[in-house]
Amino acid sequence: MKKQVSVLIGAGSIGQAIIRRVSVGKHIVLADYSLANAQRTAKTLEDAGYECSVIQCDLGENKDIIALVDYSTSKGDVKYVVNAAGVSPSQAPVERILQVDLYGTSVLMEEFGKVIADGGSGIIISSQSGHRFPALPQEQNDALAMTPCDKLLELPFLKEITDTLKAYQYSKRCNVLRVMYEASRWGKRGATINSISPGIIITPLANDELHGPRKDGYLKMIQSSPAGRAGTPDEVGDLAEFLMSSRGRFINGTDILIDGGTTASYWYGDLQYLKATH
Repeated sequence: MKKQVSVLIGAGSIGQAIIRRVSVGKHIVLADYSLANAQRTAKTLEDAGYECSVIQCDLGENKDIIALVDYSTSKGDVKYVVNAAGVSPSQAPVERILQVDLYGTSVLMEEFGKVIADGGSGIIISSQSGHRFPALPQEQNDALAMTPCDKLLELPFLKEITDTLKAYQYSKRCNVLRVMYEASRWGKRGATINSISPGIIITPLANDELHGPRKDGYLKMIQSSPAGRAGTPDEVGDLAEFLMSSRGRFINGTDILIDGGTTASYWYGDLQYLKATH
């Protein structure tokens, strides 16, 4: 019997929390922009009893994604795919955000959709930012969902973006729409694909923000949210585990917010003050 394979792109805290829950007895392929980061994560997982291999992958490069798919299928049947990679508005310019978060993630879904095993599942980590965005014209929604990947970055309305936050929001909206589009193709292979849109989750990067120059704004947002706290990677992991399990087989092509009610409060509650800054 061929080995079943779980693929994780982006070896950070959220990705690790998910992959640990679904990969017992499977071979884990860890892909990251930083090979050193992937190797550190592999050591941690191997010390906990998981079987791993690593590969360097720039999600913004088509050739790297194709190489990742080829490498993963060489290890066995790809059962699970988790994409937790991406760049934030404070990490990169507009062009890089669109290249990685919008284009690369779309290519990843398409390419793994060609090889995903029967009974398999994919999770794309999006963001609450995609929900803090006025409704787009339907023609833009359709273009983001269905434009061939190699033409995505040529869409005129994307070329007009000059703000990194706007680039990130468009990218995360695109993630959700591409999941909807890919659901039919993945479904024909007996697989599901969904996205999860986390709010503020405590990771090393979030901790840096919470102790950095913008900490007061972050803390006020967290304290004023309905939950009154930030989330944890394990809470995202629990949700992803459900979606990828036999109990989640009727859930396909959808996005689930996990943000402690922050988005609801942004539109209609105590966090409406944030609209002025977005």
